[in-house]
Amino acid sequence: MARLVRWTALTAAAALLTAGCGSGASDEDKEDESTSGGRRSAAAPSGVPDSLASQSLGWGRCEDTADAPAPGGDWQCATLKAPLDWSEPDGDTIDLALIRAKATGDERIGSLLFNFGGPGASGVSTMPSYGDTVSSLREHYDLVSWDPRGVAASEGVRCRADEAIEDAESVDSTPDTAAEEQRYLTDAADFGKGCQKAAGKLMAHVSTTDTARDMDLMRHVLDDEKMHYFGISYGTELGGVYAHLFPKNVGRVILDAVVDPGADTMGHAENQARGFQRALEDYLRSTGQDPKQGSRKIADLLDRLDAEPLPTSSPGRRLTQTLAFTGIVLPLYSKDGWPTLTSALAAAEEGDGSELLALADGYNERDPSGRYGTTTHAQRVISCLDDKQRPTPAETKKLLPTFEKVSPVFGAFLGWDTAGWCHDWPVAGQHETPEVSAPGAAPVLVVGNTGDPATPYEGARRMADELGEDVGVMLTWKGEGHGAYGSGSDCVDSAVDAYLLEGTVPKDGTVCS
Repeated sequence: MARLVRWTALTAAAALLTAGCGSGASDEDKEDESTSGGRRSAAAPSGVPDSLASQSLGWGRCEDTADAPAPGGDWQCATLKAPLDWSEPDGDTIDLALIRAKATGDERIGSLLFNFGGPGASGVSTMPSYGDTVSSLREHYDLVSWDPRGVAASEGVRCRADEAIEDAESVDSTPDTAAEEQRYLTDAADFGKGCQKAAGKLMAHVSTTDTARDMDLMRHVLDDEKMHYFGISYGTELGGVYAHLFPKNVGRVILDAVVDPGADTMGHAENQARGFQRALEDYLRSTGQDPKQGSRKIADLLDRLDAEPLPTSSPGRRLTQTLAFTGIVLPLYSKDGWPTLTSALAAAEEGDGSELLALADGYNERDPSGRYGTTTHAQRVISCLDDKQRPTPAETKKLLPTFEKVSPVFGAFLGWDTAGWCHDWPVAGQHETPEVSAPGAAPVLVVGNTGDPATPYEGARRMADELGEDVGVMLTWKGEGHGAYGSGSDCVDSAVDAYLLEGTVPKDGTVCS
């Protein structure tokens, strides 16, 4: 059982490149003052032992991996050591994989750190493919990203083998009988046991707070006085937590496609049901359909698939209700995906599930050979450590009518997800909602998109408010898709560039249409 909607920049990750981290450094790298080790001008995080605070980053060639060649151009990779347990910073360490492209101009502002969401998205893989989108920033910033702890090259967690993942795709994510419910919950508990076996002692040390502390160590080792940061999707929650923990270290921070910091587990699920339903209705209007009738037609298709999955062109595989739901979700992340959704739905109505299955495979990171990515594995390990709330099946069933009223297409799936996601999880969660208040921090630019399906617009306003007066600055784009920067709005791109490059803070409440 895998969470069907995650807070990640899928539009940015569509052409992922996978890169490993090399340990060798050129003579030029060794002379780079940001990697030289020893005394630095940037303040070290409190309590960090000198062995970590003074470490050198051996920037070198990114190595090929079994999955893909290293990125071309002048991308470099390195490894940062961080405490496994931040309550014992002089104890065991873990390795964090970093990637960068150095600033091209003479007037360097510093490093600009990117997190692409998830939680669980690989920054090392995503950053090169996102480089063109943020090329206007590179003259004055080193573009830097990393794989957070528990993700990909940073001791990434794989909770289940590929064959078991495919087998679990037959589990009904909206159980209708006692037997289906039992299988759903048993599968959820089995996944957690697999995570615990794979992660070991790391399982209790992959929280958003842990990663925010890693970021401050990263800032110091990169020799930056301030944290300049671009957080997308879940990366906005991480950015808010960082600002709360280290308000005096906040530099120029962008939060785009914003997670609602005031929503608990049930609240996030309801938010996403509302957001995806809103995006679906916008899509249906664009095709000349009545939103209510079109939604009902899709819900009826999903009901039929629950009883009888469709054949596909993939040998031995059929389109189940759960896979169809996942396939519908993916193209709603970007308006560019809407024509693909039209074609896939039409094919399914004609009895062919191949196109929706291909979309679901894209979301689930399944390649043609049957290998699956591990983004959702890391996401689950991180979010279940973050989230304290553990809704029971009884609590979920009581709220299902509310979810289904919010969205006849997505409500039941997202409602049941609250019961299964962290069911019988082996590690306790840490909080109901994250703390993001950051009194005394520099202004943080919060960018909200009115048509965002995965992180609905209302969450951006909440984030701006909770950051605090004179800290959270709201910029609205009346657009579609997950995220605003680089999505076609010159107004948004110009405002973000002016803030990051010149320090010009737009007026709070600015609207781009």
